[in-house]
Amino acid sequence: MEERVWTFFGSFAHLIGMDELSHNFVYLMLSHTILIAAIVAAAAFVVTRNLRTIPSGLQNAVEWFVDGAHKLGADIMGEERARKYVPLIGTLGLFIFTSNMIGIIPGFESPTANINITLVMALIVFFYYNFEGIRSVGAGHYFAHFAGPVKWLSPLMFPVEIISHLSRVVSLSFRLFGNVKGDDMFLLVMLLLVPFALPLMPFFMLFFFGLLQTFIFMILTYVYLGGAVMIEEEGH
Repeated sequence: MEERVWTFFGSFAHLIGMDELSHNFVYLMLSHTILIAAIVAAAAFVVTRNLRTIPSGLQNAVEWFVDGAHKLGADIMGEERARKYVPLIGTLGLFIFTSNMIGIIPGFESPTANINITLVMALIVFFYYNFEGIRSVGAGHYFAHFAGPVKWLSPLMFPVEIISHLSRVVSLSFRLFGNVKGDDMFLLVMLLLVPFALPLMPFFMLFFFGLLQTFIFMILTYVYLGGAVMIEEEGH
């Protein structure tokens, strides 16, 4: 019989008599994705329900995160532009970080270990930064930038730029998916090797790697947005 990874949601499906769902790939990923969205939404509700001038606890952590996300973007595209894009990038960061962390807990699976989830997020970033670039400078000027500064090289440069932009979708989605999936497999092997002892060092390592992957996804999103909306400044 094929061995399956045990999960709380799979166990719940088994208890209510839905054995066909207990190891169903779509069900497990959808249920964990909804769980992550609920956790992030609940945290946002708790923080904004009773805001305090002097933050503490969860509010302090969220404000630290938002401020860090803003400063990260300010270094790339300036404070005003960064403030505009903090809601999108902050939401992506919270979702990715929470997904990465819940995957560390035995009995849960990380949605970011699923290429379908990471691909959707990469496509959101891809379409959004292109939309912002077109809205900022106009479609003609935006796509003319793909042709490069030398006109006679434009037949070569334009397809190269198109491929370069499309490769960003692959880069964003597969980098996050590959690293998180690898972390999950590493944790599974460690738990199988030492099932009666808590492997603290691997947990700390996975926490750091999950945080790092969140940072990389956020900063790359800022870079792509900055490159799209700052074409005029690059020309000068």
